[in-house]
Amino acid sequence: MSVREFVVLGTASQVPTRHRNHNGYLLRWDGEGILFDPGEGTQRQMLRAGVAAHDINRICITHFHGDHSLGLAGVIQRINLDQVPHPVAAHYPASGQKFFDRLRYATAYRETVELLEEPVCEDGPVAQGASYVLETRRLSHPVESFGYRITEPDGRRMVPELLARHGIKGPDVGRIQRDGHLGGVTLEEVSEPRPGQRFAFVMDTRLCGGVDELAEGCDMLVIESTFLDEDERLATDHGHLTAGQAARVARDAGVRHLVLTHFSQRYTDPTEFERQARAAGFEGELTVAADLMRVPLPKRG
Repeated sequence: MSVREFVVLGTASQVPTRHRNHNGYLLRWDGEGILFDPGEGTQRQMLRAGVAAHDINRICITHFHGDHSLGLAGVIQRINLDQVPHPVAAHYPASGQKFFDRLRYATAYRETVELLEEPVCEDGPVAQGASYVLETRRLSHPVESFGYRITEPDGRRMVPELLARHGIKGPDVGRIQRDGHLGGVTLEEVSEPRPGQRFAFVMDTRLCGGVDELAEGCDMLVIESTFLDEDERLATDHGHLTAGQAARVARDAGVRHLVLTHFSQRYTDPTEFERQARAAGFEGELTVAADLMRVPLPKRG
């Protein structure tokens, strides 16, 4: 049975607090694990959240600020220490290659795992998994930053009433799914379109076209909301979003489940982020992320 869930390892921006670790997030997508933006302390948070090094198939870095990448050195060494049996791909802005190199070889260790360096240079698809396409869009931040989007190909859902009408049952259901036709009946006659799931991960950025493109039609959007709306000017100056801005993006993009994260240490009441997001008009499912939270992706539409 496939599992698709978002595991929150850390939610603090820039400075960790007593209750929030630096960034770190793992997306479980069927049999794969995609680790996003491992900040300091990610290894320990993985332990607390029940995430093993063996669970990681890809690492996606949005940009090379410390709260999004300083944990990379430890994660890479842990992958090698545990002798993960599969290659691990690493995606990150190509302009930050020198930072990636420094983190990869921050100290001496024995390399036992194939780490595939796949730097990102431009918008578009960067990888394909068994059941998804991974693509990127450039964001607006003081250093080069990319957001990530995972898209499952559209499929078809079998309709029991249509199958019964054509007398198709038992093993024949699998045959028509595989072959696209059976005894003069086409797959389209006994099924209906089923849109693939869409997930987007948007970290440090101002409002820009890339944010809108990543969010469009997502089942789940994980997005930074570093500031509250009263600090919008500060957010813009530093290349960040407010809770209201993030919620309006989600509202206009038709997002089903909005996950807000990456909170400034200046705020102590997380419910205010939810209040401002609702005030901005987002009516879908809403989660204000907390460390070690597990958030299932919405069921397919």
